[in-house]
Amino acid sequence: MSHSQPPHAHSHSNSHSHNHTHSHTKDMSANRIGWAFFLNLGFTIIEFIGGWFTNSTAIMSDAVHDLGDTLSIGSAWVLNKLGKKQANSEFSYGFRRLSLFGALLNGFVLIIGSIWIMTEAIPRLFDPVMPEAEGMLLLAIFGVCVNGFAAYKLSGGETLNERVLNWHLLEDVLGWVAVLIVSIVLMFIELPILDPILSIAFTLFILTNVARNLWTTLKLFAQSSPDSELTDKVKQTLLTLKHVANLHHFHLWSLDGESHVLTVHLQLDQRLDMDQQEFLKSELKQQLAGFKLEHTTIELEWPDEICRDT
Repeated sequence: MSHSQPPHAHSHSNSHSHNHTHSHTKDMSANRIGWAFFLNLGFTIIEFIGGWFTNSTAIMSDAVHDLGDTLSIGSAWVLNKLGKKQANSEFSYGFRRLSLFGALLNGFVLIIGSIWIMTEAIPRLFDPVMPEAEGMLLLAIFGVCVNGFAAYKLSGGETLNERVLNWHLLEDVLGWVAVLIVSIVLMFIELPILDPILSIAFTLFILTNVARNLWTTLKLFAQSSPDSELTDKVKQTLLTLKHVANLHHFHLWSLDGESHVLTVHLQLDQRLDMDQQEFLKSELKQQLAGFKLEHTTIELEWPDEICRDT
């Protein structure tokens, strides 16, 4: 058993102002996702109506895909709000990992939706369908504006959830750019095969980026280190402190891709009196402040002490 108390820096080194700023950031995140949800919902309805009027199966298919996006964004919005609930005795770290779950869910939905688009687009390579180009052009212009604005609203977000959702919207923007280009070309040249070719190309591009974000989310669920460079910097910072000879049981993981948690045992080179311990705790708090860790738990061990966790 350790003879020293964990440093004051361990508990909640975040000041009240930092918590207020963090809360404000979370509120902004929820507002951005809310904007994207209502924009996507409204445009999905317009898409279904427009697809029916233009007799375009491509636009109707995109409407179904956008409906899936809307459901994903809506679930992310709810999970984002739940993620801000205060911690309790049962969920001592709070509910922020629900937001991470939202990112995971949305990633899977987007991959499934993209695969569905591929199953629709690939057969059209062999049996192209000529749509109504004028109607496509009008809807494409509107689609680029609406989805582009929604993507812009989420582009300022820092959460993993927002990044995944942004790929949802970016996929729609690029898809409508493809529709816009194809509709202009089709107004002059009867070449309907351009539509499935562009759809497949853009979908593959989006799938690659979503897969990368999904892999990051899965690793965070497995409590991997959020950033190897950050891990090295924190270790180096701790080892440069006076009287710190070594460290072990070092764990740096993340609640939601933003809020990181650190636990570590520091082995000291000598026994410290109370004043020396207080000074070391103060140094720890100061040195770790720049890493913006949400929770830190640090235990001090004497040179001859056997770690209780070995």
